[in-house]
Amino acid sequence: MKNFKHVEKLMGNRFEICLVHDDEKKAAILLKEAVNEIKRIENLFTTFKSDSQTNLINQNAGIKPQRVDAEVYGLISRSIKISELTQGAFDISYGGLDKSLWNFDSTMKALPSPEIALKMVDKINYQNIVLDSENQTVFLKEEGMRIGFGGIGKGYAADMAKKLLIEKGVEGGYVNASGDLVTWGKQFDESSWTIGLSNPDAQNDNLGTLKIDDMAISTSGDYEKFVVIDGKRYSHTIDPKTGLPVSGIKSVSVISTNAELADAMATPIMIMGISTGLNMVNQLNFLECIIIDNENRIFTSENLKVA
Repeated sequence: MKNFKHVEKLMGNRFEICLVHDDEKKAAILLKEAVNEIKRIENLFTTFKSDSQTNLINQNAGIKPQRVDAEVYGLISRSIKISELTQGAFDISYGGLDKSLWNFDSTMKALPSPEIALKMVDKINYQNIVLDSENQTVFLKEEGMRIGFGGIGKGYAADMAKKLLIEKGVEGGYVNASGDLVTWGKQFDESSWTIGLSNPDAQNDNLGTLKIDDMAISTSGDYEKFVVIDGKRYSHTIDPKTGLPVSGIKSVSVISTNAELADAMATPIMIMGISTGLNMVNQLNFLECIIIDNENRIFTSENLKVA
């Protein structure tokens, strides 16, 4: 047995797929099938193709409901449940956000006023996404509303590639969608899949390690894109309720049983803040998280141990 890997840019991100197999040619075919599955999902959920189901929903915002595939309907339905769980900190209707005031580079010297920021997010409201399960339709109540799957799509794609490979008989592997990572089984030598917990200030330095057999982990952080204004560090993550960037947290890593949920929950916890985020996670038996604040202090949910 051996680990076989393939790296490709998919959904605008770096995907690494690894599987354990005893036949190199068969492994190559399986890796290609996993890539094709991710491409299939991208075609469903992309906003860069005018005829994608996501864009058809957006084009009909405020006009009429749009019938969609069961797969699209299901992901939107689950997204709304996560919005409810996070009290709107996660919201797929973020696609209507006006990003014209945000560049998060050296030219950004001030925050917009609260009034202007609030106006930028006035189209964001998951409660205005109307689902009709009988007709399998999605309707955005307000003209100008837009949905997008940037906060959950990569995790879902990773899960679906994993599902396909397991159905094909692959007993161990992982799919890493630019930090949204899901594993199953063991490595070729029967050792556990292990991930290093990155130091937000030094990407080559690990603060600890985690065994993640048959688990998923997703990290959301501001270490790649942030701005400092009047000595205060602001993340590129925007609070959908206020239109303003969040501050106080450098990174959030969420561990769950699937990549879709881990992907979807990492950013909302950043928005909710340390106390509220941990309190929520501690009430859920299918989530754990690690939070690193701006002072490099590490906070973990109650049942998590970092080696």
